[in-house]
Amino acid sequence: MSGLQGKVAWITGAGTGIGLAGAMALAEAGAAIVLSGRRAEVLKDAAAAIAAKGFKAEAKALDVADSGAVRRAADEILAHHGRIDILVASAGLNIPKRAWSEVEVSGFDEVVNVNLNGNFYAIHAVLPAMRRQKDGLIVNVSSWAGRFVTGLTGPAYNAAKHATVAMTLSLNMEECRNGIRACAICPGEVATPIMEKRPVRPSAEELARMLQPDDLGRTIRFVAEMPPHVCVNEILISPTWNRTFLGGADLAPR
Repeated sequence: MSGLQGKVAWITGAGTGIGLAGAMALAEAGAAIVLSGRRAEVLKDAAAAIAAKGFKAEAKALDVADSGAVRRAADEILAHHGRIDILVASAGLNIPKRAWSEVEVSGFDEVVNVNLNGNFYAIHAVLPAMRRQKDGLIVNVSSWAGRFVTGLTGPAYNAAKHATVAMTLSLNMEECRNGIRACAICPGEVATPIMEKRPVRPSAEELARMLQPDDLGRTIRFVAEMPPHVCVNEILISPTWNRTFLGGADLAPR
């Protein structure tokens, strides 16, 4: 029997990409799954994909940038399940106009409100229950850009992802006494729909050589299946064929 049997996992940004792959992997490991994302129809399809594998998943449409909505969603999960054991904070986006030469205040705010504030809202909402349980796992999906500043991702994304890594460390510093552990996963390029927002979209060949969502799903499951006395603080993971090192037409400073 999997160690995740009886566990409740809430995944934000779960409609596509890393979030959906993480939800699928945790479902396969035995956890009860709650999916959140902004697009109800996409979430419905994600829940159906999990159901097609023989597992169950609930879908709650949610904009993580709305702190009140995040709190209500957490309260609903707790009312229905009585607990939240795992939070995977995977909601994230970037904008086409991202370089200092073109970024707008509204675009900067949009990135930070989802990629950083949204994570904080979800964490803040689940912490009281996890403290009562004296147990809980928070997985924050950061980025290679959360460790290494790159021109490609822009100041808003770089700042939000660096802050997510710092926020994860602060969780482990303060909440380890309550049996709560947190992991920042920092992937290099992953072939997810966010690539459509790149100023220059990578080619199909380049996308095929990137990390794939299922690679991150396996990573999330690895962290979740560690015993409670083990805290995986951070994972830095990249494609072997790492364009950050090798370069590419779309990686040149603009």
